[in-house]
Amino acid sequence: MKYTLLLSAAGLLTLNGFAQTPEDVLRYSGTNPKASARIMAIGGAMGSLGGDIHATFVNPAGLGQYKTSELVLSPGFQFLSNKGNFRGTDQSANKNNFSFGTSGFVFGYGDRYSKWTSKAFSIAVNRTADFNNKFSYRGQNDFSSFSEQYAEEFANSGLPIDETNDRLSLGTNLALYNYLIDTATINGNLQVVGLPWRDALINNTGVLLSQQKDVTTKGGVTEIAIGFAGNRNDKFMIGGSVGIPIMNYSRTTYFREADETGNTNNNFNYASYYEEYSSKGVGLNAKLGVMFKPEEYLRLGAAIHTPTIYGMDETFYGKMVRDIENYPTQMNINVPSLDSADSRTIYGNSSPEIQYDVTTPWKFIASASYVIRETEDTRRQKGFITADVEYVTYNGSRFRDGSSINTGNDQFYTDLNNVIKDYYKGVFNFRMGGELKFHTIMARAGFAYYGNPYEDEALKSNRMLLSGGLGYRDNGIFIDLTYVHNVSKDVNFPYRLGDKQNTFADIKGNYGNVALTFGVKL
Repeated sequence: MKYTLLLSAAGLLTLNGFAQTPEDVLRYSGTNPKASARIMAIGGAMGSLGGDIHATFVNPAGLGQYKTSELVLSPGFQFLSNKGNFRGTDQSANKNNFSFGTSGFVFGYGDRYSKWTSKAFSIAVNRTADFNNKFSYRGQNDFSSFSEQYAEEFANSGLPIDETNDRLSLGTNLALYNYLIDTATINGNLQVVGLPWRDALINNTGVLLSQQKDVTTKGGVTEIAIGFAGNRNDKFMIGGSVGIPIMNYSRTTYFREADETGNTNNNFNYASYYEEYSSKGVGLNAKLGVMFKPEEYLRLGAAIHTPTIYGMDETFYGKMVRDIENYPTQMNINVPSLDSADSRTIYGNSSPEIQYDVTTPWKFIASASYVIRETEDTRRQKGFITADVEYVTYNGSRFRDGSSINTGNDQFYTDLNNVIKDYYKGVFNFRMGGELKFHTIMARAGFAYYGNPYEDEALKSNRMLLSGGLGYRDNGIFIDLTYVHNVSKDVNFPYRLGDKQNTFADIKGNYGNVALTFGVKL
């Protein structure tokens, strides 16, 4: 299956302890994007709607609907619940946090003497990706050990077993110094093996391990954007925006495996690895869009989002703890970059800080809206139905070395990019929603579906959003309140091996998001 494609520690987790993996594509591409409460209530569909500050981040041509100015604020709160199923065992985790949606200022003005009847300028900020999450899973495994990823990397490194090296990842250096990997003669061949499997391979017996993984992530992408649009005779609108996304992501990961055989003389009791990882960076992107009204009641829209080009810095810290019973540890290993706190706990830091560039996927959006009782006076409109179709080129994401000096890591990024091309595919996403107006009160509902980006059909991943909300507009003041419920499926690999089929956990998530937008016409 494709999830065995070169995704071993030996292939992708080497070279100064790189932490970039194919999963980073989804993170950099934006997950759980926020919007104004009105747009969130209609499923996020607004590619042909306009008249909302969030058009800056979807189809800037929609800003052409503005003929006046407004100030908008959009706070929110979300609560998350995830259930991980790993080898038949369920485990739950929960997390709550504050959030914010599209906020900023739109300056719109009309010109009755020009065919361009109105123009608008916006400056807005939005949380285009939210990384606040927590999931956990555990189960029993008689098939593989997390130590095998380090054994694979070391076996492919060509290095002697009695020293660590900055060509190895931090985890492999820690495993080496902790004697969690070693050599053994199996069927007459000298091999590098993980310690939990060493005695079993020599004696041709079995292994049973309990495994646990806990992951907590924080941060997000906060994008500042400037948009401009023009409206020609209320028939054709064109607009564009330039965005500067600021990424701040941190992750803590804890993995533990323990011997479940009851054998106290097989040279392994338990081992755990704790890692703190952070990445920060700034990017640049652009969005271009058009809107067309062939009839008063029909609006069509199209938009293109260029890839975001990020310059990233990352750091990480690791700690490994193990109990290997009576296994001899007399090897004099030279570890220049690691500090031994005691005989069983080893700490390490990545050094130096890693710099790299990321190019995210292209996005293409087509949209249509039907306005019920369309009139120039929006107060007399009775509502609308709108829908977006979005195509995202996940397999077009790319990584490259961002260092100003020659680090010799080009092959790592070439291998990673080749895996991304095979591992992901282009995906269609769908959003739709509607609104009914009752004078100053509006009722809204929406639905969105985000497809599976994995090429391998064995990996199930999608998201569905159900939303609803109310709005109030009168005397230049508007207040919108929305609730969005998100149901998601994804997978998580506790580790990756190149010589056998990988095991993974299914993650099912449910999270709710309460969004409030307050605005005033100026």
